[in-house]
Amino acid sequence: MYPELLHLGPLTIYTYGFMMATAFLVCYFILKHEITRRGDHPDIASNIIFWGAIGGILGAKLFYLIEYYQDVLMDPMGMIFSGAGLVFHGGIVGGTAAVVMVIVKSKKPLGEYADIIAPILLLGQGIGRIGCFFAGCCHGKACNLPWGVTFPHASPPANYPVHPTQLYETLINITLFFILVKLIRPRTKRVGTIFALYFIFAGAERFFLEFIRVNPKVALGLSSAQFTSVGFILVGLIILKFFTKERTIVSVK
Repeated sequence: MYPELLHLGPLTIYTYGFMMATAFLVCYFILKHEITRRGDHPDIASNIIFWGAIGGILGAKLFYLIEYYQDVLMDPMGMIFSGAGLVFHGGIVGGTAAVVMVIVKSKKPLGEYADIIAPILLLGQGIGRIGCFFAGCCHGKACNLPWGVTFPHASPPANYPVHPTQLYETLINITLFFILVKLIRPRTKRVGTIFALYFIFAGAERFFLEFIRVNPKVALGLSSAQFTSVGFILVGLIILKFFTKERTIVSVK
């Protein structure tokens, strides 16, 4: 596809990096707007995005190293410092942990902020997947559908059409963003519900898409990402059952 977006002399701007930067920027402005609406100082938005990005990248890299530990044993320095190798679920775990620390340190209501951030995270993931599409990574299995895509410069397969699962995720995540913000959030009366539904939706979306992706199966005919997705769904259900509480003041509509 178009892994390199622009050349400025010796500088190459990669499409994947550009879309990731775009995702963080869009998330920042929406988060800043939402925080301002609740009457809080918007400066916390930049801290959340910055540390969320750092935690997300570290978490994604850590999960990658764990998943491919055999390669790490063979070439630890090469695997650790390679620019490639980021696992989506690790990014969510690392980013969430970092953001929770920022919110707690700032003495803000954790549940309310989690409900604000969760839908925005889905939107950011959707934008980021466009970068995956242009980079030719994270594609699906071979297909003969009219919208099948060939990635001539990507990892195999390179000469026959495959499912553009990156774009499937983009469409699903953006749709879920609007469902959470426009349909569910105005009707929910319990703090933490949106955050819980994020984990359930994100886990379910990835679990089913894995059936048309090319990741290796590890047990029971399922990939490691599917087992992690089940964990996400369980976390969401546990939060929904035990850790939501009645909203006393409706601060975000």
